[in-house]
Amino acid sequence: ISSNDQKCLFMYFSVLYGSLALFTSILHNVFLLYYVETFVSVYKIDKISFWVGETVFLIWNSLNDPLFGWLSDRSFLSSPQAGSQITNPEVVLRRLKALSRNGPLFAMSFLAFWVAWARPGLQFLLCLCLYDGFLTMVDLHHSALLADLAVSANDRTRLNFHCSVFSALGSFSVFLSYSFWDKEDFYFFRLFCVALAAFSILGFFVVSRLLQQRFHKELRPKQDEALKELSVGPAPFTHPDRPVTIGQYIKQLSKHRNFMWFVSMNLVQVFHCHFNNNFFPLFLEHLLSDNISASTGSILLGISYIAPHLNNLYFLTLCQRYGVYQVIRWLFMLKLGLSVVMVLAGADHIYLLCIFIASNRVFTEGTCKLLKLVISDLVDEDFVVNRRQQAASALLFGMVALLTKPGQTFAPLIGTWLLCVYTGYDIFEREPVKDSLVSVPDIASGSGTPPLRLGCFYMLVFVPITCALLQLAAWSRFTLHGRKLQGIKNLRQGAQHGHLIDVKAI
Repeated sequence: ISSNDQKCLFMYFSVLYGSLALFTSILHNVFLLYYVETFVSVYKIDKISFWVGETVFLIWNSLNDPLFGWLSDRSFLSSPQAGSQITNPEVVLRRLKALSRNGPLFAMSFLAFWVAWARPGLQFLLCLCLYDGFLTMVDLHHSALLADLAVSANDRTRLNFHCSVFSALGSFSVFLSYSFWDKEDFYFFRLFCVALAAFSILGFFVVSRLLQQRFHKELRPKQDEALKELSVGPAPFTHPDRPVTIGQYIKQLSKHRNFMWFVSMNLVQVFHCHFNNNFFPLFLEHLLSDNISASTGSILLGISYIAPHLNNLYFLTLCQRYGVYQVIRWLFMLKLGLSVVMVLAGADHIYLLCIFIASNRVFTEGTCKLLKLVISDLVDEDFVVNRRQQAASALLFGMVALLTKPGQTFAPLIGTWLLCVYTGYDIFEREPVKDSLVSVPDIASGSGTPPLRLGCFYMLVFVPITCALLQLAAWSRFTLHGRKLQGIKNLRQGAQHGHLIDVKAI
């Protein structure tokens, strides 16, 4: 097979792989926007049932990533026994079969939100857990394929590029949903959700089957060499040993320094992303509402929603030229620089404030979308250093999620505490408290707004500054880039050719 044929084949795989992100995003974006309002305003769920459901969901959401990752990849952790080696094509086919099963089930669980079929509290709990369980299975296997389909940085970047394109297309389901959303008449919105789910089910089924057929056909023994960028064989330097237990695996990860530094940085990143999501409406209301029209505010909201996907296309081209590590480092420095400029400019420069609020969310979300590439590199390092039979891609993605998802919980808790500290304003009590950094003027005089506006401005600028400083400190200790990263990739690619290489050389 010629070089051009290989490139065309990889492009075919990349487009199909990226399209799987479309079938997830068209549903998940609508879910995030409407599920709370549906249960609160339409189904009239009571407050206790709502918080019980959210608490159980928080626990389940944190635990199911490593649980499903372990169930998926535990057979890859042990060294191969005689005659029982699992090849990388078989691993990829396993993941594609899992996507063909769990993708349609994920779409069906999405539909369960929009029809009342049980008591609101019970339905809320069951729907959240079912939906998140199938979403986790889809996301884990899709993310793991990024590490399994390609090893070279350029090929992984191209795969991620197509994911960003299709994720951006999936974001348009949010704009369409506004035409159908009506709390008083749910019929047309339900039809809209059924159409989205049917499209997603068909897409998952067809695309995963196409990938299975094509991958099975092209990765026969006679053609392995033609697709060497898509195939990484079993590690020849492993030796028979007992299966690795979950305790041993956790101990191995605890000694994986790059993994620990990455998790530290990513925990802050998850916190910052969700802080922006939670408080974006608050910043629009108290910093800009008196100076911009409602249509301008909605445009800012729309830009902040879809621009990260489009912006990521440019970031990925930079990654191909300079490397993922350097691009992420620049984004942290940019976040720090823009925040410092905003501090110096003050809260009265409205247009600068609009640009900062939008760009802060866009660049932060853009950074999040590059981190899958780094996790894929960590999969390579874990494969080589621990002499795996196969790369445990889904399990490593699951462990990263377990250790970083607490940032989702910290964001609203720390944010509301900071708001109270800076302004003396408790959003739950709607009353000022005494212990605040900003003096609270007499509310009767009508002068309570400036401190609240100033407190929101402090939150807006000092949270990114703090996050950027912490992330730059952790990221400077991350060493899996440059020559070391290339050495790891050479070792993993060399494994398929039977080269016995000393791991300690890295």
